[in-house]
Amino acid sequence: MKNGKRPTLQQKKLMRSHGLAPENWLVVKNTQEFLEVVSRTSLKKIGGKPKIRKLARE
Repeated sequence: MKNGKRPTLQQKKLMRSHGLAPENWLVVKNTQEFLEVVSRTSLKKIGGKPKIRKLARE
């Protein structure tokens, strides 16, 4: 997995519309169809897979 980046204002608006708190998520992939984000807290945990979500764009 690549390094997550801080979300831009437009990405934050999309996250809020999907019910996510933008301060708890990092952007991994940004395409025309979806926005892939990973949880900051799951990256800090030792072992296990990080929590990843794909948010569809309208």
